[in-house]
Amino acid sequence: METKEWNKGNGWALIPFGVFILLFIGSGILTGDFYKMPVLVAVFAAILVALFMNRKTAFQTKLQQLTEGGGHSNIILMVVIFLLAGAFSTVAEGMGAVDSTVNLGLSVLPGNLLIVGLFIIACFISISMGTSVGTIVALAPVGMGIAEQTDVAAALTMGAIVSGAMFGDNLSIISDTTIAAVRTQGTEMKDKFKANFFIVLPAAIVTAIIFGVLTMDAASTLQDEHPFSIVKVLPYLGVLIFAIMGINVIYVLMGGIGFAGLIGLFMGDFSGMEFVTLLGDGFAGMQELALLVILLGGLVELIRQNGGIDFLLHKISRGAHSNRGGEFSIAGLVSAVNVSTANNTISIMTAGPLAKQISERFEIDSKRSASLLDIFSSSVQGLLPYGAQILSVAGVASLSPVSIVPYCFYPILLALSGLLAIVFRFPKFTVRN
Repeated sequence: METKEWNKGNGWALIPFGVFILLFIGSGILTGDFYKMPVLVAVFAAILVALFMNRKTAFQTKLQQLTEGGGHSNIILMVVIFLLAGAFSTVAEGMGAVDSTVNLGLSVLPGNLLIVGLFIIACFISISMGTSVGTIVALAPVGMGIAEQTDVAAALTMGAIVSGAMFGDNLSIISDTTIAAVRTQGTEMKDKFKANFFIVLPAAIVTAIIFGVLTMDAASTLQDEHPFSIVKVLPYLGVLIFAIMGINVIYVLMGGIGFAGLIGLFMGDFSGMEFVTLLGDGFAGMQELALLVILLGGLVELIRQNGGIDFLLHKISRGAHSNRGGEFSIAGLVSAVNVSTANNTISIMTAGPLAKQISERFEIDSKRSASLLDIFSSSVQGLLPYGAQILSVAGVASLSPVSIVPYCFYPILLALSGLLAIVFRFPKFTVRN
């Protein structure tokens, strides 16, 4: 293992990053809403600060660094994947895939396993849609219906939904967090999925058992009918299966869009023009994220050129003297950023370049570092009372966000599984150059 020290770098170069974080936290504290500050405004303010620092470098040169960072091939490919993922999710939802998936699960579940089933349904929908918030929006009304027809606390049903939503948000191959983790670490979707799966599966199983034990006496038969179509679930299954097989994610997403579109057209869910409109809506829904990726790429490059990345790596690596120490550094880094930004995608894109260099120094496999980034950002995100996920379910259930957090068992167990995986070196990988 390489033992040389990092260049000590320049701590002042991190001021733009501090501005970015301060705008997030400051606006959240002042307004009580951590999503009040538009993220693009915060990033752009940080970029302006970075551009007017380091007078030894010509302004034109700094603009060149900004565009090179934002226009890096990995960044642009990430943008393309985001746009395709948004289009697939919107088209699939438009032809009724989400409703059919939810109703299929509710139709086959026995009454005494409704909460366990709700968790499992949330897992499948989120891994299919690639969005935790989208899953929550679809299932929160169902969860409230279950709570009203049983003696199960609404906070517990909301906790089951958040838990399942974070499972898929972390594991789905079309999740923006997965895409960001894979692209920043330079690995493959299928490899990251397999590395993640063996770590998160025990957490998911234990979570299901806990929900089962807590609600074993809460039997109920839902009164409403739940019509579904197996055919409409197939696009989700197809995307998941082909992605695990290792097919290029661009092919997988384009195939999924075409498959979902054909089903919707043949079953009369939308016309040809409406299909095109759904595609546009899907792209539009990802525009802010796409711009954010480009701007963050440029910001990170400016900070790197000024020595900020070297400074961070020097500080972080001082306490890490082994492969295991490097992994703890990655976990701590992305967790700290996530607490500050309340957004796991932003935290991965921010910490990703640093994690990549840490993984290279300590010979951590790229799929392992991608997995750790996604695991710890998702676990933190699923427990933040000011995060979008818990705020969403709290709004539907008219509950305090803090009252739901204790029932979000999966994010807690996910963090524990991640820590155990680091301590016991599980699963083991051979480094790929």
